[in-house]
Amino acid sequence: MILERLKNNILSVLFIMALVSCGGRTTHEEAATYAYTDDYEQTVQVPTTPKRIVSTSPAVTEIMFALGAQDLLVGRTDFCVYPPEAGSIESIGGISNLNVEKIVSLNPDLVISGSMIPRKSSSQLEKMGVPIVCVIEQQHFDGLYDNISKIGKLVGRTAAADSLNRLIKGKLALLSDSLNNSRTQEAKKNIYYVVGFGPSGNFTAGGNSFINDILTMAGAHNIAEDITGWSYSMEALMKEDPDYVLLRREDSATFCNTDPYNKLTAVKKGRVIGIESGTIDLQVPRNLDAVKAIRQRIEQ
Repeated sequence: MILERLKNNILSVLFIMALVSCGGRTTHEEAATYAYTDDYEQTVQVPTTPKRIVSTSPAVTEIMFALGAQDLLVGRTDFCVYPPEAGSIESIGGISNLNVEKIVSLNPDLVISGSMIPRKSSSQLEKMGVPIVCVIEQQHFDGLYDNISKIGKLVGRTAAADSLNRLIKGKLALLSDSLNNSRTQEAKKNIYYVVGFGPSGNFTAGGNSFINDILTMAGAHNIAEDITGWSYSMEALMKEDPDYVLLRREDSATFCNTDPYNKLTAVKKGRVIGIESGTIDLQVPRNLDAVKAIRQRIEQ
């Protein structure tokens, strides 16, 4: 009788432990993912604590490094080259022609993409059960803070994202105060930012872009601030004849030696600013470097 009662007690304890165990596992499974609505208004179930992330955006990769989340990256594109340490992460190829099979082979639990990813590629990944969310460039500079916060949440670095945003805002405030103090009486220098040039046309950043905000924060006046797209006529460029021309460092020599750009006053007077690629054409923390570089040059 005693043995029977003891046996029943043991079975009861084991049954309760099993219930607790199952209950705990269910809770864990429910908390393992959450619904996230990305910049394309697509709701995706993403892991609360991702372990293996593929980035298909140079800006996303750079921000992940800035947040100290590079240990989660198992894949990146050929264009994710900053910081240099990103080169040690396995590449999945280009951006517009994503190698979906390569991405799947890396067994990611999350893919974070940018605006250049074709919908066809993202649909393929979704069908294969790989969560993919899109974080796109925002129209104005302040959108950088939002994107840092979004990526911080996605990669489990919310506190680091808050700290990074405070750091950028603090440095920008110091730059702004210094600019206001040193140039209150001086007219802004006209500047033209080169996105593309040559036979295919002239392309620049209009007033409805975060690049325009960077130029303004540097104390310059964007001659193309009135356009809403990216195309800019040669006639308008020659007529405005800006004080300074800004472009990627690797394009400077070709631009300065190409007719009719070599007739611009900025070119003839050596006022062409070659800037490091990625500091202004990507929406990343290094935008501060662009503000500093432009400002230092136009104040000489």
